Amino acid sequence: MPDRFAPINSRFPHILHGGDYNPEQWLKTPEVLDEDVRLMKLAHVNVATIGVFSWSVLEPREGVFEFEWLDGVIEKLSSAGIMFVLATPSGAKPNWMAAKYSEIRRCTPDGQRELQGHRHNHCYTSPVYREKATIINTKLAERYGKHPSLLLWHVSNEYNGECYCPLCKAAFREWLKKKYQTLDALNDAYWARFWSHTYSDWEQIDLIDETVHGLALDWKRFVTDQTVDFMRHEIEPLKRISPDVPTTTNMMGFYAGLNYWKFAPHIDVISWDNYPSWHAEESDVKVGQSVAMVLSNCPAL
Repeated sequence: MPDRFAPINSRFPHILHGGDYNPEQWLKTPEVLDEDVRLMKLAHVNVATIGVFSWSVLEPREGVFEFEWLDGVIEKLSSAGIMFVLATPSGAKPNWMAAKYSEIRRCTPDGQRELQGHRHNHCYTSPVYREKATIINTKLAERYGKHPSLLLWHVSNEYNGECYCPLCKAAFREWLKKKYQTLDALNDAYWARFWSHTYSDWEQIDLIDETVHGLALDWKRFVTDQTVDFMRHEIEPLKRISPDVPTTTNMMGFYAGLNYWKFAPHIDVISWDNYPSWHAEESDVKVGQSVAMVLSNCPAL
């Protein structure tokens, strides 16, 4: 059984003190980067997470990869004795990709294709998006997977959201077929005769009808399974190329959109976003209770 209290990475047996760092925003003002490192050293920062939303800078045009700027950032950090956690950038796809490959943009429940915007706006079923994620993750692993200052792979960022595109609905129907085998079994499980919701063909399962409670619950389970499958797809090249570097992804407390207990077996380190709103509308006692409750219920802790 693994040691629950062992260092996250045996090459750096220390408490990690640092945070997210987005240096690509300051590439045209290198003096800012130098000042960042100076301040990090003053604050005794020993690790920085980089690359979380960097896809458009890492691959500004399809098939054109630019890593020199990241090489420079890593060199600055390493020279200052600061380790790094490197993220895969799938949480925010580039505009050129969304424009060229419409299937990677999510659909709303009524089937409307979303415009590019925000983040975590990708279809987790799309073969195109999975291929693009594999390509960029492979290149990152090949270039940095053996770097002595690399502590962790941070896989994407705050997985969340749903896609109702034809690809996802087709995948959902296949998920249902595997679970129930027959429509009779599905209709019985859903008590589908109520309001004449009985299904006579798998293709009729198109709208995720919240009034069919079994269907709505299965959809949520499918979303978790499909997101986990996408995460595992992201991890594959990282582990294949740099098997000794642990993986993590950041979870969001009691986020209701995903079952985090399904994620835990597939990553090496459990991470979560702790944003306690001290001295805000809630009393500090309630904030403390909420944080403690999340910690006591984190998967695999």
